[in-house]
Amino acid sequence: MTQPSLFTPLTIRGVTLANRVVIPPMDMYSAEDGHVTDFHRTHYGKFAFGGAGLIFVEATAVTRTGRITNGCTGIYYDSHVDAFRPITAQIRDMGFKSCLQLAHGGRKASTQRAWQGNGPLTQENLDAGDETWTPLAPSALAFTDGWLEPRAMTRADMDEVRDAFVTGVGRAMDAGFDMVEIHMAHGYLLQSFLTPLANKRDDEYGGSLENRMRFPLEVARAVRAALPEDVPLFTRISATDWIDGGWEPEDSLVLAAALKEAGVDVVDCSSGGNMVHGATNSNLTRGPAYQAHFARQIREETGLMTQAVGLIRTPELAEELLQSGTADLIAIGRQALFNPYWAHHAAETLGCTNWDHWPAPYSWWLSKWKRGLASMEETPIPGQGAA
Repeated sequence: MTQPSLFTPLTIRGVTLANRVVIPPMDMYSAEDGHVTDFHRTHYGKFAFGGAGLIFVEATAVTRTGRITNGCTGIYYDSHVDAFRPITAQIRDMGFKSCLQLAHGGRKASTQRAWQGNGPLTQENLDAGDETWTPLAPSALAFTDGWLEPRAMTRADMDEVRDAFVTGVGRAMDAGFDMVEIHMAHGYLLQSFLTPLANKRDDEYGGSLENRMRFPLEVARAVRAALPEDVPLFTRISATDWIDGGWEPEDSLVLAAALKEAGVDVVDCSSGGNMVHGATNSNLTRGPAYQAHFARQIREETGLMTQAVGLIRTPELAEELLQSGTADLIAIGRQALFNPYWAHHAAETLGCTNWDHWPAPYSWWLSKWKRGLASMEETPIPGQGAA
């Protein structure tokens, strides 16, 4: 049979992915002063065993005060490099690729871990050892009532953050990552420059779409310049805020074209991040692959590769999105948390009947197991007659 599109290789610059299944960045809030722990090595290791062609490591802060929570991973110390190396080595040894998402939390920094409430730090959190700091943002506008008011960034602040992204690139390469992604989505620092909901500046970094894109594009160009020519660059965007008067899909098309000019190779198409009280845009209907049409629009309009994400749960849907030209890569997030072997199971569902895509020690046992099951189905169990 024809090889399913989901399990065909994809080359981006000098890197070839074994298949189109991607584990997207999902924050675990379990680091210690930015350092990954045994938890992370197990967490990402199981995805390496699980067969995804590309494995993202979660939003990783480029500065200490750029962490979303006290438990977020970081790339602001040299010691973070050594902590990441076992993770990238294991992914590489399994035949797959890794990507580090470089991030800054902006006005959503200095908050609780998700399971603690995902809001401002409480006295209980501080008593337990968490620390708080003043977030940075384009404007001194808190994310919502009760949250810390950020400090509006100066030009010097922007230079420092841009340079931190560049330093993060060097450390990511030293740590063994195959590529990096710029986090330009979900209401964090770079996306808060883009959206008029958070950016109220009256200088060259606010107001018009061109001005609001200026600083994020400065970061993108600096990151591209710091990367080796053969290393791919992804950028995750929120294609829409889902809020009237906010960032719109039409803006994302303009941004994507500018990102392409800046040297970005793949746009990772997510959405939202500023919905404090839910969506006000009636176009939001959550369902299977509800964000995928953004990936298709950007792919068709700009010629960029795109990554689709969001409630893509079944192999059949993933395959359909690839065959229809909607996206080049399919990100499987929470479904992979539920089933780390999603990619291997998807291969079987789509007709890959051998076990070669599994790790060799697993493949041998599973192929033997499958043959045994088949023989049991063919041979009646004594005393029970024919099946």
